Amino acid sequence: MRLPFLDRDEEAARLTRLLESREGSLAVLYGRRRCGKSRLLREVLPQERSIYYVGDEREATLQRASLASEIARLLPGFDRVAYPDWDSLCARFWNEASPGTALVLDEFPALAAVAGELPSVLQKYVDRFPERRLHLLLAGSSQRLMQGLALDRTTPLFGRAREILKIAPLRAGWIQRALPLPDPIQAVEAYAVWGGVPRYWELAGDHPDLAAAVRALVLSPLGVLYEEPSRLLLDDLRDTAQAASILGLIGQGCHRASEIAARLGKPATSLSRPLERLIEMDLVARETPFGTSVRSSKRTLYRIADPFLRFWFRFVQPDRSRLEARQLAAVERDVAASFPRHAGEVWEELARASVPALECFGRTWGPAGRWWGPGLDRQPLEIDVVAESETRDALLIGEVKWTAPDDPARTLHELERKAAQLPLVEGRKVFLALWLKAPVQGSLSDQVMTPQQVLAGLC
Repeated sequence: MRLPFLDRDEEAARLTRLLESREGSLAVLYGRRRCGKSRLLREVLPQERSIYYVGDEREATLQRASLASEIARLLPGFDRVAYPDWDSLCARFWNEASPGTALVLDEFPALAAVAGELPSVLQKYVDRFPERRLHLLLAGSSQRLMQGLALDRTTPLFGRAREILKIAPLRAGWIQRALPLPDPIQAVEAYAVWGGVPRYWELAGDHPDLAAAVRALVLSPLGVLYEEPSRLLLDDLRDTAQAASILGLIGQGCHRASEIAARLGKPATSLSRPLERLIEMDLVARETPFGTSVRSSKRTLYRIADPFLRFWFRFVQPDRSRLEARQLAAVERDVAASFPRHAGEVWEELARASVPALECFGRTWGPAGRWWGPGLDRQPLEIDVVAESETRDALLIGEVKWTAPDDPARTLHELERKAAQLPLVEGRKVFLALWLKAPVQGSLSDQVMTPQQVLAGLC
């Protein structure tokens, strides 16, 4: 299925403004694969004055010929010449293209890898001919290389870009509109598998239900997404073995650097840079108790940030032998048995993410986090949601459950007891809330947040 164009209004507006400017410009778009960079460009670019070319690993001579063929759609005869180098091709393009023409080089890192001089050549024409009103847009899935092109002071194009756009996965609320899923519970469960990557949503939409999509796309060795984590890591890392090992251990429940290091047989200090790199790639998230900083807290935990990767490293990687032996039915039974816990973890993260968008108890709240550590009674304490009001005089404290509690009132009473032991509450007004799978009738209804409310806040 083909998705409608979703949730890129600000990015589209920025690119449209750039393409309508009265002087030449450079824009850089980057982000993990399948998040919609190419779709955004196709939606924004005026077809009558844009050239779109996707770089690859072929020799530079062949790529110049292919790019010349694309340019020939707007400049007839452009491809009748064999260009000996990139400078000659760019010189003719910048001289003959009509004002307002956009040249898009997608997967630019692949193109630059076989044509190391190309960034310098492009920099020359961007700098020298702004009056030609030609727009150059560079896009790529390698976040490391694309960031280096735009943000590294040693590179030729540094400081030239008027727009540097990171195209991130879509927020969870859009999945209900995309698939479409009338039941918000189904939407949360779908997001727990596919995350916010729109291409995954498109692929899933071709199947009758979530279980069928998971079987065909992820669990089957023939599935389109069966090897997806390897492809993602190869976009940004030369050696993927260590990153895959770290992700696999986190997916199986090792959330402290010391635990990961012990399983790998390495000192914890040796993992600082690999973990930092995975965090920069938005594949791993570092978590500390609410109200503490990453630098000062010794209670740092690591989790896989992307729901799809978390699902894959939890359910696919450990069972690859059985999956390769085509024992899909047995693995599916194991997935079904453990999936509520997986969905519950994602539901908890969605609950926290939704807090700034929910005006709970007539107040506006800042970003929410989890808190864990010794309570005021020195006993271990864990609280799912803690957020501070914008006025800083109140705390929102919440409990998140995916399985329905037998007695919501009792759950709220237990939360009240836990809140009293939270060291952060002193001198502040406390508001209690529950994030539950189903709404509650009666006096507690105003204190219960449901999937429908959460997803509405995440659009």
